[in-house]
This record gives sequence, structure tokens and C-alpha cells, in this order.
Amino acid sequence: MLHHKKTAFLKFFITYFLSVAILILIAGFFYFKEIKGQLLKAENFSLIEYARRIKKGENIEKFKSMFHHSYIKQNGIYIDIKNFKITKNEFIKFIPTRQKYLYLIIYKSKKRFEQKLFDLELKIILIQLLLLLIFAIVSYYLAKSALKPLEESIDTLDKFAKDLIHDINTPITAMKLNIKLLEKNHCTKETKAIKRLKKSIETISELRENLTILLEKKTFQVTYVNICNVVKDVLQLHQPNYPHINFKLYCDTLFAKTNTDALKQVLHNLISNACKYNTLDGYVKIYVKKNRLYIENSGIEIKEIDKVFNRDYSLQGSSGIGLDIVKRLCDAMNIKIEVNSNKNENCFILIF
Repeated sequence: MLHHKKTAFLKFFITYFLSVAILILIAGFFYFKEIKGQLLKAENFSLIEYARRIKKGENIEKFKSMFHHSYIKQNGIYIDIKNFKITKNEFIKFIPTRQKYLYLIIYKSKKRFEQKLFDLELKIILIQLLLLLIFAIVSYYLAKSALKPLEESIDTLDKFAKDLIHDINTPITAMKLNIKLLEKNHCTKETKAIKRLKKSIETISELRENLTILLEKKTFQVTYVNICNVVKDVLQLHQPNYPHINFKLYCDTLFAKTNTDALKQVLHNLISNACKYNTLDGYVKIYVKKNRLYIENSGIEIKEIDKVFNRDYSLQGSSGIGLDIVKRLCDAMNIKIEVNSNKNENCFILIF
């Protein structure tokens, strides 16, 4: 499942499942409180029933394993017949007798009550776990069903975009060939119009390459690769085009889980920008620290760092789509990207 689809799926699944889970837990809590109250009422009633048997002179031998009683004579205190005390180990009830100031005290062990309470808790927990499991399965299938129309729409748009990019390739090739023919003509070779056309064609070609990588499904298939080897490959392509820039590479080994083609495009965009927007006789330095790859260059300070990956933000008249695609590809490969900038230096950091 692609990164954006996975994110949408998890958001729907978690929202629905958590909503139901909270309702199940609240219902279980109130059910437990209700049943516990009923059990306490039953214990209170059992004490009253035991006292009734004593008063009627019935045989209470078979109840002595659970109950015991005593009499207490208290002068000047009032004990409500509804009294019902709960201590750490026993239930206690004071019951007035026919003799003045004489009270019957009934005691009952809490062991059976605590066992019933434990059994109730266990039963509720097991039922809740079963319900949570059922609703987790239901949430999963609901999330899959809800995403299906979205997936179909995205697939349709992807297909249209791929067809469009493929069709653009033909006129780009034709324009490049014609530019080469015009460059052979001494009258048109060094004209500003030809230079502008050549630059525009290069921009369109870069845009096509960026979009091709972004739309390829294999872009999201990651494996362990040596990042430094990829950096060296990309750097070799740029060094001949910028002989006035001092390139410094300090990168031998950095293994990470990523996609080679997508990473190459990320590095191509970042190194290309580092070269294009550099100063005269400036430098591009690439180095590694722990799990971080630093691409540093001399150049003009980036004023709005927080907007640098926005589609509508551009550096010195660029289209702005290059860094937007860098961010999208990094997100797809779970690579965090950061930017630092000051008066004379810019630095993009890839965190693997």
C-alpha cells in the first residue's frame, strides 16, 4: 500500500475503532458499577435474612461458615435499621432487638463477594476484548471499503498523468533535435532566443523526470542500499556541468532502507539547486554524520525556510516544483528532510 493510501487508511481505521472502543469501555464500566451495586444490595439483604432466622429461632448451623453474630448493648445511640458497613474483610449490620439498647450485630466475610466481583471483572474484560476484536475486523473492512473509491480516483489520475508525461516526451525530443540543428547554424548559435529556448527545454525535461519518478509505483519499493554510492553517481553527473564550483565529498558508508531511483531524483534536485544558486567560485559540500546526509553549499540565504517545500514557493525564479517533489519523495520513503540557512550558506539534511 502506498504511503498516502496507508495514511488515509490508518486515519479512518483509528478514528472509527477508537470511537467504538471508547463506547465499549464506557458501557463496560457502567455495567460493572450497576452489577456491583446489585451484589452489594444482595449482601445487605443476606445479613437481614440471617438476622431474621436468629430472631425466629431457626437453625443457623449451616450458615456459620459465612456468617457470625454477637450482641452489643449501647446506651444513648441511635442506629438506623438501614445501616450497612463495609470493612476490609467483612460486611457488618447493626439490627435493633426488642430489648432496649440491645443490638444484634451480623458479620459476613467478603471472600465470596470478592470472588463474584473478580469473576464479573474477568467476564466483562473478556467480553470487551471479544467486542474490540470484532470491531477491529469490522473497522478494517470498513476502512478498506471507504478507501476503494479514493484508490480508483487516484489510479485514474495517475494513469492520465503518466500518459500525459509520456506524450510530452515526443515534443521535447523534437525540440532538442531542432535546437541542436539551430546551434550548428552560425547565425542562430549564440542568440538569446536559442539560449532561452534551451533553458526552457531543460526545465521541462527536469519536470518530466521528476513527475515520472513520483508517479512510478516502484518508487515506493524500498531496499537497503549504500547511500554514499548513490551520492557519488549523482555527483559525477553534475561536476562536469559546473567546473567553477568546488565539490567536496566526505561520504563512504551509510546504509539505509530506501529506493535508489527516487533517492537519485531527490539528490539530483538538491545538488542541482546547490549548484544553480551558488556564488561565483563557491562550493558544494556533502558529508555524513551518523544517519544524516548533509548537502551544504555557499549561496544566498533562504528567507522563508518554512515555505521552501511549498509548491508555490520558488528560489530565484525557479518553478518551485523540484523541492515540492523532493519533499513528496522523502515522505514516501520515510526520510525526514530539514533545512538550515544563514547569510552565506545553505544546508539540506536528509535523516534516514
